[in-house]
Amino acid sequence: MWLEGSSEKRFSDDFILLQYSFQIYKTILDFHTMSVKIQTRSINPNVFNDLLTAGTDPLIARLCAARDVQSPAELDDKLAALLPYQTLTNCEAAAGRLADAVERQEKILIVADYDADGATACSVGMSGLAAMGAKVDFLVPNRFEHGYGLTPELAEIAAEQGVDLLVTVDNGIASIAGVARAQELGLDVIVTDHHLPAETVPDCIIVNPNQKGCGFQSKSLAGVGVIFYVLMALRAELRRRNYFSDGLKEPNLGDLLDLVALGTVADVVSLDHNNRILVSQGLKRMRSGKMRPGIRALFEVARRDWRKAQPFDMGFALGPRINAAGRLDDMSVGIACLLARDDAEAQELAAQLNNLNIERREIEQSMLQDALNDFPETLAPGQTTLVAYRDDFHQGVVGIVASRLKDRFYRPTIVFAPADNGEVRGSGRSIPNLHLRDALDLVSKRHPDLILKFGGHAMAAGLSILEHNIPAFQTAFEEAVREMVCEDDLSQTYITDGSLPARDITLEQAQNLARHVWGQGFAPPSFTDEFHVIRQQPLGAEGKHKKVWLQKDGYEFEAMFWRCSEDIPEYIRTVYRPVANEWRNNLELQLYIDYWEAA
Repeated sequence: MWLEGSSEKRFSDDFILLQYSFQIYKTILDFHTMSVKIQTRSINPNVFNDLLTAGTDPLIARLCAARDVQSPAELDDKLAALLPYQTLTNCEAAAGRLADAVERQEKILIVADYDADGATACSVGMSGLAAMGAKVDFLVPNRFEHGYGLTPELAEIAAEQGVDLLVTVDNGIASIAGVARAQELGLDVIVTDHHLPAETVPDCIIVNPNQKGCGFQSKSLAGVGVIFYVLMALRAELRRRNYFSDGLKEPNLGDLLDLVALGTVADVVSLDHNNRILVSQGLKRMRSGKMRPGIRALFEVARRDWRKAQPFDMGFALGPRINAAGRLDDMSVGIACLLARDDAEAQELAAQLNNLNIERREIEQSMLQDALNDFPETLAPGQTTLVAYRDDFHQGVVGIVASRLKDRFYRPTIVFAPADNGEVRGSGRSIPNLHLRDALDLVSKRHPDLILKFGGHAMAAGLSILEHNIPAFQTAFEEAVREMVCEDDLSQTYITDGSLPARDITLEQAQNLARHVWGQGFAPPSFTDEFHVIRQQPLGAEGKHKKVWLQKDGYEFEAMFWRCSEDIPEYIRTVYRPVANEWRNNLELQLYIDYWEAA
């Protein structure tokens, strides 16, 4: 649906943070007459038994056996269990060219993306190369002035600076014209990226686990993970050349893992075994205080405790503050914060990022309410997509608004904002059973003149079209998606870990679950059970939340129903997560209710 109109609304911080659980409450579901299904993950009994035999905690064994873990070895989070860099196509070739540049003291310029993955990847590249004695600087495109990726204009800027070698991080796989222009100007280029390539790619050294013919087993490596692997290969190459024998200390690349973990979680890539190792090791460094000043400052300004760092903190507290710089201003501020050498500088930059995030949140909520005001209360029968546009929408926030609308209506959603020269730029978010980039590819093939450019992943994608083509795109997008999904795909489905015995719903188990790495592709545990409602009370200044006391098999539990003001019936079926809640230095068990219905 194409939107017009305006209004304003502000949501509280707690609701924004609780989007982590992708909660769509019963009141919202009823409002949009959305069908809901609750399914239980199947458990591989052989893996479950193998994990128990290896000494794994029974609940963790059950959860992992339901998440495609194939052996006890996949629970190993030691760095030695990482996939070898030798299996990442062109990683050693890139290391060889970088080693030449380091030895010759050539000028290296990193071209970064303007999101949290790009910022952390840039910081990893800057820190790692500098530690090996390289002469290195960075350039991050401005979203509003330069667009995305290595463009011919950026190549010309680099040439004017006397750069010898360009290294892209978290971008470049689609920068055919930019790479060609750089080479015309005498610059060598190394592309490090993880985005899906088109049929044609730049003619240069490319390190990307998703490029054709690459045998690297982790296709979910984030941009920050790719450059980390290149640095591992570079250190090995310099070691072979006896480079470190001249007095330069060989760097400990483990010092970069706080950045790698942050970028990996913030980019919402699938947490396969390799990524879980990177995130787990980064979390351990954070919890022990071994992190750079910028990350510590971001924890503090977000009022999160780094001693208890979780993927949640990186995805929904630190990541958004870094992203705010690229969305509203200049990502150089975010990178400067991550590269800050002392606490004072880091705190000042983190405060700037926090202010930008507050502004971003206000813009987001205004745009979201504008969109919601103009959508009907119920979608048209058979409607499979949402498309929104206003001429006052902000380019930097369209992706977040698309995500919120997708969560509300459970439909693939694209939100557009004005660009230049009659163009609009859109950002889309999808539902699990619809590959968004494939849908855009289908539209592009059927209507070759409709989409100017596009790219992305299964769950998120971006594109540019001409403003006057929005209605035509809306029709073509709806037709393409309608062919790619079935009715079941459009039903909100909660995939849970089944029932949890009442005796196991304990504070100790909640703490046990919190110690492990969960996230995209390795879903946080949730359970489904029926409870007897003992009593309930409203919370918050306007009674927007509810605390409810539930009973099961003689055990009583305190539960939180966020953004719920209606009366809860006496017997309910829920989807919930046990949480170790800390309040005024007291630690207690609470159940966070993701969904409920009358039993």
